[in-house]
Amino acid sequence: MYWVKKNFCWIWIAVDRNGHSFIDCEIGARGTETGEKLWERIKDKIDGKVCTDHWKPYENIVPQEKHIQSKKETFTVEGYNSLFRHFLARMRRRTKCYTKAKYMLLYSVKLLIFKWNNDISILF
Repeated sequence: MYWVKKNFCWIWIAVDRNGHSFIDCEIGARGTETGEKLWERIKDKIDGKVCTDHWKPYENIVPQEKHIQSKKETFTVEGYNSLFRHFLARMRRRTKCYTKAKYMLLYSVKLLIFKWNNDISILF
């Protein structure tokens, strides 16, 4: 018999719907602290509205005048989440590939983001 220690972490992403690109990401807990870290980095880059679903902590993070809460407006983010599952084996469900260190997950996600945004040119 063995014990498996599960360390869950969430990837918070901000995407530009019109520019079809990632803005930034943050990896951490599902709580408000991680979302606030992401918001502090992206708030100056956003000139329009921010669309989120109805998860409660978003109300505390995003200012009300910029915030639109609607599940139908989050389809772009769901599409980008499927990109992570497609290109990063560690993001797939029921896989033997997993991340042992949080920084390696961050590097993998950032590398995919840079490649998707054409900020780097490497061969995949």
